[in-house]
Amino acid sequence: MVDFLTAGGWKKRRNKAMQEQRTAGRVVSGAQRNLKVIAQTSDVRIVEYTLNPGDSHPWHRHSEVTDRIYCLEGLIGVDTREPARQFRLQPGESCEVPVGTVHHVSNPGADTGRYLLVQALGTYDYIRAE
Repeated sequence: MVDFLTAGGWKKRRNKAMQEQRTAGRVVSGAQRNLKVIAQTSDVRIVEYTLNPGDSHPWHRHSEVTDRIYCLEGLIGVDTREPARQFRLQPGESCEVPVGTVHHVSNPGADTGRYLLVQALGTYDYIRAE
């Protein structure tokens, strides 16, 4: 079960999560990443991201968590390596990226893209890939 953050713990946890994201990789095609942490526990993390047209996260993987990506607005691209797959998600569509799979998320569309990222079950990490 996910414990949603209370008003008292929200700011401290949100700031820590945002700092982790900045440390993990600022580069989103030269633009600042827009994120909103919805919930974070020791083994679940839920974040809403907004990407401008053409923005993308760097290639990376996670050693414990599975990424579940739900498109909320616009067009969201999810690409994986080994197996090489390409998803183009429209609002209401989703995909799953298994633990250890190198991947990146992008906005290949002409308008703002927004997605919900659910990461579970395990400790969050961000391992940049070449």
